[in-house]
Amino acid sequence: MPRESKAERKKRAQRIARALRRAYPEAKCALHFESPFQLLVATILSAQCTDEMVNRVTAELFAETASPEALADAEPGEIERLVRRTGFFRQKTQSIQSASRDIAEKFGGEVPRTLEDLLTLRGVARKTANLVLGTAFGVPGLAVDTHMKRVNRRLGLSGEDDPVKIERDLMDLVRREEWTDYTLRVIQHGRECCDARRPRCEACPLRSHCPFPGSTEGRAR
Repeated sequence: MPRESKAERKKRAQRIARALRRAYPEAKCALHFESPFQLLVATILSAQCTDEMVNRVTAELFAETASPEALADAEPGEIERLVRRTGFFRQKTQSIQSASRDIAEKFGGEVPRTLEDLLTLRGVARKTANLVLGTAFGVPGLAVDTHMKRVNRRLGLSGEDDPVKIERDLMDLVRREEWTDYTLRVIQHGRECCDARRPRCEACPLRSHCPFPGSTEGRAR
């Protein structure tokens, strides 16, 4: 793809967003939850773990501890037993119990609705905070996970490695009202098509907008 100006990249990003909307009109969060608190916990558990495994684990975990107060007061060993299959179970137990305690004591038992407050919770970085804000509260956010990082780098929308810098790049390219849907669609695209090892470029709905090897070199700019 020829070197493009920032204005050209922004126009291409908008075409990509439209193509994603056509390809994945029903994209949604793959984690199962019934409340913002459950989504928060599930997202913390999802680090280095598949969503399928997290959903199996949280079905049992939330049956035992459905509220921030209950989870904060539970025996750590029991929580570790329940979340062990997600990996890093001791660290994750400490994070979700600490976050639960803060939600119960500092936020009246309700998950906070601002990025600033969410980031004060243990185990909550920008990815988790933006996912909760966008999915549970309808506040636009770009949650940069491994799929968002890989796909947007391949698309040439960000050359950064740091998730915060990738988020900043995308904030300038994608319309704010589309941030959450864009995130969910890119994640689905990363799972179904733009695989880390074997991307299906020949069947990619973004093929004409993508400079990644195997695409059409962005011929339809």
